[in-house]
Amino acid sequence: MNREGRGATAPTAGTAAQAPATFTGNRGLDLEEGLIFEIGRSEVTGVDIPEPPDFRARLGGLERKVAPDLPGLSEPEAMRHYVRLSRMNYGIDSGLFPLGSCTMKHNPRLNEKMARLAGFADIHPLQPVSTVQGALAVMTELSRYLLELTGMAAVALPPKAGAHGELCGMMAIKAAHLAADQGHRHVVVVPESAHGTNPATAASIGYEVRAIPARADGTVDVEAVKAALSPEVAALMLTNPNTCGLFEPDVVKIAAAVHEAGAYFYADGANFNAILGKVRIGDLGVDAMHINLHKTFSTPHGGGGPGAGPVVLSPALAPFAPVPCVVEHGGALTLVEDEGAAGAEAALGRMSAFHGQMGMFVRALAWMLSHGADGMRQASEDAVLSANYVRASLNDLMSVPFPDRPAMHEALFDDTWLAGTGISTLDVAKALIDEGYHPMTVYFPLVVHGAMLIEPTESESKASLDLFIATLRDLALAAKAGDTARFLGAPYYAPRRRLDETRAARAPVLRWLKSAPLGAAAE
Repeated sequence: MNREGRGATAPTAGTAAQAPATFTGNRGLDLEEGLIFEIGRSEVTGVDIPEPPDFRARLGGLERKVAPDLPGLSEPEAMRHYVRLSRMNYGIDSGLFPLGSCTMKHNPRLNEKMARLAGFADIHPLQPVSTVQGALAVMTELSRYLLELTGMAAVALPPKAGAHGELCGMMAIKAAHLAADQGHRHVVVVPESAHGTNPATAASIGYEVRAIPARADGTVDVEAVKAALSPEVAALMLTNPNTCGLFEPDVVKIAAAVHEAGAYFYADGANFNAILGKVRIGDLGVDAMHINLHKTFSTPHGGGGPGAGPVVLSPALAPFAPVPCVVEHGGALTLVEDEGAAGAEAALGRMSAFHGQMGMFVRALAWMLSHGADGMRQASEDAVLSANYVRASLNDLMSVPFPDRPAMHEALFDDTWLAGTGISTLDVAKALIDEGYHPMTVYFPLVVHGAMLIEPTESESKASLDLFIATLRDLALAAKAGDTARFLGAPYYAPRRRLDETRAARAPVLRWLKSAPLGAAAE
């Protein structure tokens, strides 16, 4: 019998009966794996620790009185547990990753090799600056590339990820307004098509968020922006290309209107992969933008590892960048670590304990150097071409909400094509799991009903795109033909069947509790 929650074996095409259940719950090399607490034993451990000699505790009575109740496994068991779990994971090295809200591109192994060089991987942030000149040179060169690519005046490297970078940019804007005696500006304008972190970031530092709707064509109307501006507005936060996968055609006019009102223009840089090497955002009138190094410049996020979200700033905001920052003095590189010091007189302070994520800096610079200016430009062109190829190959079966505009780096579909089938966007995503793919982003952006957002990136070959497209076409034809069982019961082949995701998000079980013995449970 399969364990509770184990995915039932679905019939293979051409067979009339289900495959037999297995004693172990395993299905060939598809291995069943319990929680580490379920398979571990508290009386064993993978290491031998001798009994300590007599000693006097110095914890003031706060030392642990009972064993920590951790699971014990032998070394081979521990290794097998985590390897088996890793086999259940899906990553960019497993297959095409069609997430539309996050750029998941190939991470060249050269980048990993560079990041593991001793002079980068083994240094410590508290080492004397004289011993880390190579690392500071990498940070300086990375900054130079980012400024050249964006046409901005300064870059702050400390932010650890996109949302942290948003916070940095908005704090720089707030510091600039306070320095100009404009502290009364307490409103931030955010289009409904922006990334969800934009309003959250603004609200987290005390701003009131004023939303403006998108036009019918999915873009922001400059007149709507002008109507929302007032002497109380501190900034506009705009994602460009936006979350509908569209480039904002009026971005220069929008920037001019924002500046005329005395506000600043913050651009969300999560979609920079669409315009890298093609557009310098400083030329569009942007004052601040974060850049996800772990998206645009490889090192795909989502694996639990570190990210990096440097922020580029216009001349007006450059003095308000955070510390620490790298400066050259007397032919040597050094870190300015305190606001008010030479080179950081108006700095907003610290965003993090140290200078940022060194591994991400090395990987990003390695990617830039490998591609060069023409290669980075081609990466953007190929990403946009791939997205439009996906859209053009599916728009006869799947509905496109904005058919009159070319897509940028991601293709967007809505659920109009599913009307009358009894199948939802979520069902299509679950069926895609059975086909061996991670689902695309679903129900985002919110301005499109039943949205399916697909970003193939430039990493995928035409052959891999063709197989993915053929898979979606097969699913679309099955949905229109009334094969609801294929969708409503999906996924059949995943390690676990469909979960109640809403309940999991609202009432997560974060602590494992030992089950009662069978006898006690019966009583």
